[in-house]
Amino acid sequence: MKITGVNIYLLKSGRLHPVLLEILTDEGITGAGEAGIAYGVGGTAAAGMIKDLSERFLIGKDPGRIEELWSTMYDHSFWAKNGGAIIFAGISAIEQALWDVKGKCLGVPVYELFGGKIRDRVRVYANGWYGAADTPDEFARAAESPLKEGYGALKFYPLAQRVGSALQHVTRRSMSAEAIELAYRRVKAVRDAAGPEIELMIDLSGGLTTDETIRFCRKIAELDICFVEEPCDPFDNGALKIISEQIPLPIAVGERVYTKFGFRKIFELQACGIIQPDIGTAGGLMETKKICAMAEAYNMRVAPHVCGSSLIETATLQIEANITNFMIHEHYPAFRDDDGYVEVLENPPSSSSGYFEISNAPGLGAVLIKRNIEPYLWASCT
Repeated sequence: MKITGVNIYLLKSGRLHPVLLEILTDEGITGAGEAGIAYGVGGTAAAGMIKDLSERFLIGKDPGRIEELWSTMYDHSFWAKNGGAIIFAGISAIEQALWDVKGKCLGVPVYELFGGKIRDRVRVYANGWYGAADTPDEFARAAESPLKEGYGALKFYPLAQRVGSALQHVTRRSMSAEAIELAYRRVKAVRDAAGPEIELMIDLSGGLTTDETIRFCRKIAELDICFVEEPCDPFDNGALKIISEQIPLPIAVGERVYTKFGFRKIFELQACGIIQPDIGTAGGLMETKKICAMAEAYNMRVAPHVCGSSLIETATLQIEANITNFMIHEHYPAFRDDDGYVEVLENPPSSSSGYFEISNAPGLGAVLIKRNIEPYLWASCT
């Protein structure tokens, strides 16, 4: 079997701009993958990276030689070594699609190729449900929707600051005492509304200085927080170590850490209890599997980061079905209610009482709705 072409799609889907690709082969078997750059800035760059990698390293090659192709992209793209989000988003999307081809060719789900299922369904937490909520009361009311849908765990970003009709992250690592107090009251309002049985995760997105982060985390510790995500800038492992020694809360990191080489630095510090690799930026499925195995050796759990279309969510389930140290799956139910949302799969995962079932379909278990994505074709490589 040979790779004959690659189609790259740059979508506009509500608040997201997912970057998808489809690998074509001379035997008519196709594979799909997604770059984990569906938000923030960089979608066009990721699409361009996929194009460059595909033209240089994929066309005419055997799609079944996944480790060889990954290593070739890593060794010979030059920028992968000590690289960042864009290069690894490109490699990750391609690698997912290669596994999709292999699974379909063999007639088995990808998780079977990684050792088989450990679980038939995964627990899910809701993120993004708070929308443009600003006051503590608004956060509490917004929490009612995911709770009614059966979610037993919620994650949110309490440091968000209102700018017009939107919320944005902390600017220049500085917040007033009043703003930090507001953040605390938001967390308390959600805890009071949700009750003691619901798990709450707090995402700080590396927004504050080390000293303010420690003060804030100590204050919310009384509210029984499941974990604090990205308590410091992902570049600053020294701050991560200091914070982990000063707060009485579990720490989760990894959304902006790439490959086993990047995670190695986190593991050696032993400064967190939960890692959050994203298969769309960490290097793909097998690389994430390797990262999870390293985490197991350090007695850490895995709560993969997921934010994109239903394709990357379905692909992530392949890893979550298989790893021993899985914790919980991330889901944004509110995205599907956005104006202009584009569903890319005929069979997207759906939550039932806060769980996703694992598909038994071959490959990634994802069936693209071609008529929905074809208007967003950005480039084709042959």
